[in-house]
Amino acid sequence: MARDESGISHPDEATLSLEAIFHALSDPYRLRIVRSLAASACPLNCGDLSFDRPKSSMSHHFRILRAAGVLHTTTQGVEHRNSLRRDALDRRFPGLMAAILGETGRPATPAIMDPACHAGGADS
Repeated sequence: MARDESGISHPDEATLSLEAIFHALSDPYRLRIVRSLAASACPLNCGDLSFDRPKSSMSHHFRILRAAGVLHTTTQGVEHRNSLRRDALDRRFPGLMAAILGETGRPATPAIMDPACHAGGADS
């Protein structure tokens, strides 16, 4: 597991496992987080993805998704910004995320509107 400059740990691509990914996505809230990130053009902060759940519950869900290698979290000031590790997941398990996300060629659901994303303040 590698730590980035903010001290957040993420598993190496070579160690991603289907068991961990399926466990992470077995919870409806975690699957909803992943679908929201997939529909977004830029990283989203935890508050954008809280779905009116307690902060402690959401921290748990983000930790499970991060430990499974499904999402990548960076810090921007005091914010934690999350993005789907789509490229790494597609390289390791081709077609898996497309199947999970139900990508059938139909238009994606609208992305969550994040002002920082549209103001050019976030890195994509």
